[in-house]
Amino acid sequence: MKTIDELLSEGVTGKRVFVRADLNVPLDGTTITDDGRIRAVVPTVKALADAGARVIVASHLGRPKGAPDPAFSLAPAAARLGELLGADVAFAEDTVGTSAESTVSGLSDGQVAVIENLRFNAGETSKDDTERAAFADRLAGLADVYVGDGFGAVHRKHASVFDLPKRLPHYAGYLIATEVGVLKKLTDDVQRPYVVALGGAKVSDKLAVIDQLLGKADRLLIGGGMAYTFLKAQGHEVGVSLLQEDQIPAVKEYMERAEKNGVELVLPVDVLVASEFPDLKTKAPAHPATVAADAIPADQEGLDIGPETRKLYASKLADAATVFWNGPMGVFEHPDYAEGTKAVAQALLDAPGFTVVGGGDSAAAVRTLGFDENAFGHISTGGGASLEYLEGKTLPGLAALED
Repeated sequence: MKTIDELLSEGVTGKRVFVRADLNVPLDGTTITDDGRIRAVVPTVKALADAGARVIVASHLGRPKGAPDPAFSLAPAAARLGELLGADVAFAEDTVGTSAESTVSGLSDGQVAVIENLRFNAGETSKDDTERAAFADRLAGLADVYVGDGFGAVHRKHASVFDLPKRLPHYAGYLIATEVGVLKKLTDDVQRPYVVALGGAKVSDKLAVIDQLLGKADRLLIGGGMAYTFLKAQGHEVGVSLLQEDQIPAVKEYMERAEKNGVELVLPVDVLVASEFPDLKTKAPAHPATVAADAIPADQEGLDIGPETRKLYASKLADAATVFWNGPMGVFEHPDYAEGTKAVAQALLDAPGFTVVGGGDSAAAVRTLGFDENAFGHISTGGGASLEYLEGKTLPGLAALED
């Protein structure tokens, strides 16, 4: 995989460089509520612009239906990128049409443009190779060189991620190079004890990565909504908590394999419960009760790990040389159910080793709860991509850059 430093050493003055970024930021109307992914691509864009390239930044945002939708416009992201660069950023109102062509042709050396949401074109996400290729051909006509830096999308076989780099000289940007280097520390060169904390809503989303980690990790800490399927597999009442009954056989098998492999699998010993899900808009007090994990009332829902579990998980992270955390421990968006996620984040900060926050809701929680991002070893920009890498899957976007 050739890197952006190699491209810069070859010289980029006057070249049109297509940067596939990940500007898929959360929006409240047109207001960006978390600009972490935009900030992550700034080093690559700035280095290219400073070297005299004509930089074309492209990304998806949300899930429009293959046609323009103002609710998913990249215009707010383009404006924020300009603020972070301290320079004007041009914006094309389409992907490969007249606006994109005129915007790109109007760039001078060192200038930056953002083209509209790639998913406004059905060819971007098409499962039809011919349709995807046709869109990639038109994107290739805008540029001379391709730089892949949208780590959050490299697990997708999409036109701008997989097909486009085959049509242009291609290089990995700073973000992708960093992300891959970090993931290798979690797979090929692991310092021990290696502790993995997994949370989030569905156990089905994490089964494949658990399967891999049972042969690699020393400890697995389970929280979030997925924990209740584990507790049910142990024969405990979980009330009306989030539960995936169909996953219980797989969970039982993993618990048995963990014991056989000497992997310590740690589950909650107490949880916060309530009779109804909290109001995340008003943040009205929820008045949860704390109960033992094996004594959840039949009419109650588990919504966070309890105080004893927080202490337990902190103790299991205290000596970790390597930590990977993906998924919140509870409904962290509500203050009454944020303490479990806070406790795990703080335990990562206190751990002596290399700590990785695995993107997605975990990264959002770190920022929402006010932690210093720079205090962690690494905060990934791609939760899904990180998990699939740890599962041992081939990621299309990385494979395309390695050719």
